[in-house]
Amino acid sequence: MSTVSRSTRPSSVSHATAAKRRGRRNTLIGWTFVLPNFLGFAALTLVPVLGALAVSFTQWDSYSTPTWIGLDNFRRMGDDDNFWTALENTFYYAGGHIPLTLAVSLGLAVLLNQKLRGVKILRTAFFFPYVTSLVAVAVVWNMLLSPDVGPVNQILHSLGVAHPPGWTTSPQWAMPALIIASVWRDMGYYMVLFLAGLQTVPAELYEAARMDGAGPWRRFWHVTLPCLRPTTFFVLVMLTVSSFKVFDLVQVMTEGGPGRSTLVLSQLIFREGITQGRFGYSSAISLALFVICLVITAVQFQFQRRSER
Repeated sequence: MSTVSRSTRPSSVSHATAAKRRGRRNTLIGWTFVLPNFLGFAALTLVPVLGALAVSFTQWDSYSTPTWIGLDNFRRMGDDDNFWTALENTFYYAGGHIPLTLAVSLGLAVLLNQKLRGVKILRTAFFFPYVTSLVAVAVVWNMLLSPDVGPVNQILHSLGVAHPPGWTTSPQWAMPALIIASVWRDMGYYMVLFLAGLQTVPAELYEAARMDGAGPWRRFWHVTLPCLRPTTFFVLVMLTVSSFKVFDLVQVMTEGGPGRSTLVLSQLIFREGITQGRFGYSSAISLALFVICLVITAVQFQFQRRSER
């Protein structure tokens, strides 16, 4: 007995040592995959965010030493009419862009998930605007929506509309024009996400619904939408973040005009920081925008958790 126990003890110790070595090796391999991405995130995102947070409590024009002013930049936001106008316009844009893009991309995904002739070409055509140069998209839409010679207003004239919208030249129609252009550009990308989600819906559920006498609308409402809930939540979060930080399309198409009708928070941050050189105040606005996106995303996660219970 003593001989057997002595012979098995070193074996068990060697197995434990080998297991620890494998664990350390697997951990090291995992860190080699994670570390480059984390270093890139820290250098390009985390450090600038922390730097902007610190700058938001200072007065700095990049040519002099930052001066600590505490909460003065945030108090200034409360009295700045441009900030409240940009905040209202940002919510206006998001309120139009999010539901329209969600609905159009989901509808396209359901339509192009069918067995249609040339469906691959159609999928490519709808996705193509997303990978097209945004400057080109903005220029083309400005031409299409031109009040005098644009094809859109010419079509409206032919349909009997005597006074078609002024689109980007009108304070009332400039934001709807931006929303239309952005929905056209983004719908293809989110269509692809919904198409990926539709591929995971079991065909047996549709067969069972048909056997129960459910029509196309009831199958969509009671089978497709519940199965797409994770995809819809992801799309909703992505759309929310992209809508609140919109800048490039506004800058190219309207530059915030006419007047301040399309001025959004990201553009105000650009104006205050890059154009006016008020980096402290610009950083304070960016921090406010970050908090708004964080709160809205947290609320969305909370609703998602409740719906899963």
